Amino acid sequence: MQIVFGPILSRRFGVSLGIDLSPYTKQCNFDCVYCELEAKKPMDTQTQIAPLEVILESIQHALRTHTDIDVLTFTANGEPTLYPHLEKLILQVKELLKEYPNIKTLILSNGSRFHAQKNALNHFDIVKFSLDSVVTKNFKRVDKPSKTLDLVTIKQGIKNFSKQYGGELVAEVLIVANMNDDIESNRENASFLREVDIKRVDISTIDRPSSHRVYPVSNEKLYELSTLYEGLNVCVVTRKNDAINVTQQDLSETEILELLKRRPLTHVDCEILLTKESVNRLENMCAIGQIKIKNIAGVSFYCV
Repeated sequence: MQIVFGPILSRRFGVSLGIDLSPYTKQCNFDCVYCELEAKKPMDTQTQIAPLEVILESIQHALRTHTDIDVLTFTANGEPTLYPHLEKLILQVKELLKEYPNIKTLILSNGSRFHAQKNALNHFDIVKFSLDSVVTKNFKRVDKPSKTLDLVTIKQGIKNFSKQYGGELVAEVLIVANMNDDIESNRENASFLREVDIKRVDISTIDRPSSHRVYPVSNEKLYELSTLYEGLNVCVVTRKNDAINVTQQDLSETEILELLKRRPLTHVDCEILLTKESVNRLENMCAIGQIKIKNIAGVSFYCV
């Protein structure tokens, strides 16, 4: 049984040490088509529960070895908010981390149990949730949720949680070819996320072998869809082995300002979307204070 894994370097969150809250087997209330684990019928509760003391002991031991990490990432072979002792666990972990003030806590959730676990989630520094589609037919196709789950209730739970959460809330939309890569689905996602107090939205696609026979979209498609999320801090997570062939824009200072008003860009975005001359203009504007760099849950954005 392996509870702690890593550290790994995450482009979005820095150096991360993972904590698996379902180390025995996959236990999830979704059966997402893109999941790297075996396909399995969704379940609403954990039937094999790792003892709280064992998890804490594993974390304590790992922290003695790995002190130069940025985040402790709570995840699972499934959905971590199904872990029944989550609030007790995070409270005790916070006590441990008083010796390591630079380490943040992060939980990776599918967003389905924000109402049930709001007290526990409030103690995490960063909460990241999945929102693959707010269109019911696409949600069911991509995430294959438990029949007890209702999308309207999930959305309300996310919205309510965002209003009282004091940490950094991050959404992720994972795009699957011919399932949720349409304009309607992503326009609806963006509309909903503008009503939620999120710091950032990550747009990604399949990059590893999946449990179902499904396919990724191209990096160009990710960037095309990202334009629908205007007004939000968008991080496009590109596939490493997929070349990016987009026409780079040569923008004036005024056009750069207008672009950043609509959508802040990461450094990687700028290198992909803008000509070298435009990037130089942007950096000069940053140097004289016309543009600022803002760190949002581990990712730096150029903002007006």
